[in-house]
Amino acid sequence: MQQEIWHVLPIQKIFEILKTTQNGLTEKEANERLKKIGLNKLPEEKKTSILNIFLNQFKSPFIYILLAATIIVFIMGEKIDALIIFVVIFLNAIIGTIQEGKAQNTLLALKKMTETLTTVMRDGKEIIINDINIVPGDIIILQEGEKIPTDARVIFSNTLKVDEASLTGESNPMTKINTSLSAEHLSVIDQKNMVFKGTHVLSGNGIVVAVATGLKTEIGKIAQKIAVIDTEIPLKIEIRHLSRFIIIIVSLICITLIILGTLLGKPFNEMFMTAVALAVSIIPEGLPIVITLVLTTGVWRMSKCFVLVKRLQAIEALGQTNIIAVDKTGTLTKNEIVVQYVYVNNKIFKINGNGYEPKGLIIFKNKIINPLNFPELFFVGKIAKFCSNARLSFLPAKQNSLADKINGNEIGTWEITGDPTEAAMLVFSEKISVSLEEKTSKIFELPFSYQKKYHATIHKIGEKNFLTVVGAPEKILELCQDIWQKDMFGSSISKQMNEQNKKELTIIFHQMAQNGFRVVACAINSNVGNNINIETMPKLTFVSFFGMKDALRPEVKEAVQKVKGANMRVIMITGDHYLTAQAIAKEANIWQEGDFIFKGEEIDAMSDEELIKKLDRATVFSRVTPDHKLRIIQAFRKQGEIVAMTGDGVNDAPSLVAADLGVAMGKIGTEVAKEASDIVLLNDNFANIVLAVEEGRNIYKTIKKVVLYLFSTNIGEVLTIIFAIILGFPLPILPTQIIWLNFVTDSFLDAGLAMEPKEKELMQNKSLTFSKKNTKGKKWIIDNLMTKRMFLMSLPMTIGTLYLFQNYFKIDLAKALTISLTTLAVFQWFNVWNCRHESKSIFQMNLFSNKFLVGATVIVIFLQILALYTPFLQKVLHTQPLALSEWLIIILIASSIIVIEEIRKWFYRKRIIA
Repeated sequence: MQQEIWHVLPIQKIFEILKTTQNGLTEKEANERLKKIGLNKLPEEKKTSILNIFLNQFKSPFIYILLAATIIVFIMGEKIDALIIFVVIFLNAIIGTIQEGKAQNTLLALKKMTETLTTVMRDGKEIIINDINIVPGDIIILQEGEKIPTDARVIFSNTLKVDEASLTGESNPMTKINTSLSAEHLSVIDQKNMVFKGTHVLSGNGIVVAVATGLKTEIGKIAQKIAVIDTEIPLKIEIRHLSRFIIIIVSLICITLIILGTLLGKPFNEMFMTAVALAVSIIPEGLPIVITLVLTTGVWRMSKCFVLVKRLQAIEALGQTNIIAVDKTGTLTKNEIVVQYVYVNNKIFKINGNGYEPKGLIIFKNKIINPLNFPELFFVGKIAKFCSNARLSFLPAKQNSLADKINGNEIGTWEITGDPTEAAMLVFSEKISVSLEEKTSKIFELPFSYQKKYHATIHKIGEKNFLTVVGAPEKILELCQDIWQKDMFGSSISKQMNEQNKKELTIIFHQMAQNGFRVVACAINSNVGNNINIETMPKLTFVSFFGMKDALRPEVKEAVQKVKGANMRVIMITGDHYLTAQAIAKEANIWQEGDFIFKGEEIDAMSDEELIKKLDRATVFSRVTPDHKLRIIQAFRKQGEIVAMTGDGVNDAPSLVAADLGVAMGKIGTEVAKEASDIVLLNDNFANIVLAVEEGRNIYKTIKKVVLYLFSTNIGEVLTIIFAIILGFPLPILPTQIIWLNFVTDSFLDAGLAMEPKEKELMQNKSLTFSKKNTKGKKWIIDNLMTKRMFLMSLPMTIGTLYLFQNYFKIDLAKALTISLTTLAVFQWFNVWNCRHESKSIFQMNLFSNKFLVGATVIVIFLQILALYTPFLQKVLHTQPLALSEWLIIILIASSIIVIEEIRKWFYRKRIIA
């Protein structure tokens, strides 16, 4: 089918294009179209096999370097050492496979696998088919509560209301019409005569004609956009850059060393073996498995907080994030519209409560009241109940015990069916304990329509017929001639509404609207006939305003403050109206006076360059489409920001993929959003983002500590070898000894360091490591401070080792090699404790707060003793026993690395305070 502007065309023209009628397609024609066009479903991503997940673990630059090191070590004849490296790589792959496999299975368990059935007209008869068999031209009959199976044009609407929040982000239900629209270029949210795949019928019913299926639908177009978006997680980028840097440095050093040694008269074979030894010492063989250990530990901790991490490296990305972009509906808010304020009889009552739960406190003039003592409030509650066709039900949790049920302490959730506005009024009436008299019965109803903008009911109460009308405030005020009040004696009276009354009510209505409330007005006539005619509406008396709002999640305010306190920006991106978006953002502490709010049409009018320039002051983006969301995220990333995007709807999926990190809601989130994300909040608790950020920062900082330790010790080894050659010394450390230091000493110590407890200042502004200044546009995991510390730590290692080596090698080379190996090992024992904190003295920290590091230190000391005093290891490592006096000299010289680092930390703390 060619692309048509369906919302503009008259229905008869659509029938002609689609070659269908009101009686629907014939079964034969439908089957032919199904064969030609295909099933009405989106392509499903194949489940990745365990084998492929395992093989993907080897697609890393560091793994390539390690494999190269394995080959080099094998060529050197050190087959056991080569086997050790391979085992490290293999274990790294197994750990990654287990985590990613668990995440994939958890996500599959979240999917709703039930098929959807739809009623269509075929051969002039109503039949029920699986929605995947719908084709363009099918006539579909929609009923309340049904999921809309495809994009379709409305041809009949009986007060049809559709929840499009998952697609557009608009929390208010959309009333559908069947008339053609004049404007061609309309967003999805403004196409009031169209319904879209994946949305739901809230109330009413209708008949529609399918115009697009599968990938041709709006949700299908979003799926196609997701497929072409490729965003790498920051850690992956940084590791790749670091790997390339290491390869370049190793190559330059080896080539330089071979040339330098040859020019100084050294044998080429000796220099080649030395270069290989240097290459092995530079490559941080233990880094991949330690990174996996750190990430896996973080993922395990996050799982305890109901956060599913789909990719190991994803949790670290939050540690570098400086922009958190949030969707409003379902993320900041509960997607539960409730009555929060009631205006009646010149009084404003505040209605508290938790979502749809039918109980809550009523507040008047800052005091909790009993609603039964305020007849006007009780009267409004009765009107609310009269006008609601929604249903409220309690869904018990599975873990309820029999005792809980007997004692009325059941745990569960309150859910509604029907129109959200009517549900809000129903819940309000339940909160003030309104119950209808037994002799009350509904005898007439005029459903809400887009044209008349109100809903009317007539209830028979005793001998009288009671008319209630609720709807748009401007329409209700237009219809009202009187205003209802309670006199000083508590009697109900109606007085004529004059222009001043109307003006005052309009001001109240506008004030509520500006505060982000959806305002509904109600009016009555206490004695009418058995029905009414919209052309000759009886005299109406204004009673009250309901102020409704999609309630903010209770944890959001505090979570936003913590995120902002951690030197990150929070921006809100929503499909809602400008005023609603502003009010919610203000309530959540996202928007403040002076911040910019951009509308979708304003974004359309800007080029990418103009948009980027205006982002610094923007905190709210309203009335946006999925395309707008994608542009906003990409604009922030072009600025060099690291962006995390949270969302739950189909409309959020492209931006979830485009962001550095996508965070989806697990309970209310659509399957598309969960598939597109990197992290899933299983219990929909926004506050868990703060925990994830803290965990991410801890992971990133821990990785930096491990990198600092590994590279400072490796640089120390490299400088020791280079200066020994320059000074004309023999090689001070052998390749097998380097392997021992890198795989035995380093492996235990960096694993212990990887278990370092969280630093308290991670979520505070003074944590300079994560300030915007330092993270913006970062491509290197190694920053300037780390570089300075590496060389400052490596210098005493080099000088101390060569000083002791030159005192022995002329007398006993085997003893000198043992001295060098042990000195470098002891330097590493001390240095790992230096790396625990960049500014805090090791003497200020609790020695036993990291029991893993204490244990690792004890183990490597024991292993070093075995290396020197057991015949087998003496033969493998070419070592000799050392006397106690030699141990004491080595320990004294090696402790210089602590003294030097403590001096640096002292100056660093002074500079921060200044």
